[in-house]
Order: sequence, then structure tokens, then C-alpha cells
Amino acid sequence: MILYGDYHIHTPLCGHAIGEPEEYIKQAIKVGLKEIGFSDHAPMVHKPMPGITMSFDQLPGYNAMIEDIRKRFASQISIKIAIELDFLPGYENKTKAIADSYPYDYIIGSVHFIDGWAFDDPATREYWKKYDVNEVYRKYYALLRQSAQTGFYQIIGHCDLPKKFGARPGVDLTDEIKATAKIFKDTGIAVEINTSGLRKPIGEMFPDLNCLKIYREAKVPLVFGSDAHDPLDVGKDFDKAVDLAKAAGYNEYLIFKNKRIERLIKI
Repeated sequence: MILYGDYHIHTPLCGHAIGEPEEYIKQAIKVGLKEIGFSDHAPMVHKPMPGITMSFDQLPGYNAMIEDIRKRFASQISIKIAIELDFLPGYENKTKAIADSYPYDYIIGSVHFIDGWAFDDPATREYWKKYDVNEVYRKYYALLRQSAQTGFYQIIGHCDLPKKFGARPGVDLTDEIKATAKIFKDTGIAVEINTSGLRKPIGEMFPDLNCLKIYREAKVPLVFGSDAHDPLDVGKDFDKAVDLAKAAGYNEYLIFKNKRIERLIKI
């Protein structure tokens, strides 16, 4: 099955993606997608992080760049403009300012930091030895709940990201996930099946089947994204993503426009 679109796509402006936006678009067309959503890493609100996110000075240029290619490729594919915007507690005002600075079609909320530690950064991978894995997961889910309650986001990205390097909780976190699912449902947040996990050390998509079943039971809506940082990853493993969605009980997914649900699509 070919899905309608891929809604988690990066650009070289983040500093760790390759290929120009046109290459991502051409790959999307090649694999049969009808729509693509660029959602590059927004500036970090606590400090500049070159090589990880774009800077504040680059953000207007990013918006203009995607506007331009959207017009140029309008006859071939639909293009949405979005950003991936980190949630860091204590910086809500600065985060909201970015979210409100441009009429994005959607904003992906991500948690990459716990107590100042970029837990999914390969450069800080050794720090995992210093932390209690179970506590990392508990703090992570608490931050996901906080991020959803801000109202800044339409989608929560890769929502079991701490497993990226293979760290698994040693306790049952079902109650944490259920509490998170309830907040997602109450706030209207969608979760994504993010296929990039298949390209990480963990070797499985974000989130796993158990998490997805809990979100489905709570009636949390679904979107799909490749988290492509390379044009060749656009739409990659979407057939496996559809299988995962169906196994969790999902039979539809949604797409956004102007930060609202544009339509539901049957799987």
C-alpha cells in the first residue's frame, strides 16, 4: 500500500541532513506519494545548537525556501510547511513564539532532552551508563504529557525515543503510557509511526506495537513520517508502517493543514 504522504522530512539547514529539498520531493514523487511535509528542526530555545537545528536567523529563510518549492512543484505534488519543535520545560514562552511566528500546517513536538541531557545524541551515548533507565523513561513520558498540554503541537514525534540505542525499561510502564495516551486524546494530539527507528541501533519503528495499541485503545489519531535526513529515506518502509498500524488496530490516519485536521484517510 502506498500512503498519501510523508510528514516528517528534514533539510540541510538542520546541519545533519543531506540533499536539497528538491531531491526529497523528487524521491517522494518517485515512490508514489501525493504529498510531502517538510518539518525541519526549529531553533533550540535554550541555546544555539549548530549541527543539530537551524538558527533563529535561518528560520525565515527556511519558511521562504519551502514556500518557493511548494509553488514550483504545485502541479506535481502537494507540499506542507511545518517544523519539528523541541519541548523544554521552562522555555514555553520562547517555544510558543516560534510556533506562532508563521502559519505552519502542523508542528511536530519532540522531546530530545531530559534534565539538559540530549539522550538520543550519539555524542552523549555514554551518558546512558550514568542514568537509571527506568527513571529516564518515566521522565520522558512526563515530558511528553507536558508538551501535549501546551497546545503548541499537532503531532508528537517518535514517542518512545529513549529506546534508540537499545535501552529498554526493566519495569512495566503501561500505566505511564496509558496516562500519556489519555493526555494525547484529551488535547487532540496525533502520534506518528516514525520509520527511522528501523535505521537506528534499536532496529524497530517508533513507537513499538505495545505503545501503539495503547494509543489506539485511547483513540489517539495517527500520522506517518520517515524522519528522512536523506532523500532516499522519503517514504521508506511505509509498507511495514502500515502493517504495524493495522496490527495495533488502526484503520485510518489523518493529515493536517493550517494546524487543523484536513482529512482522514483509510488504511
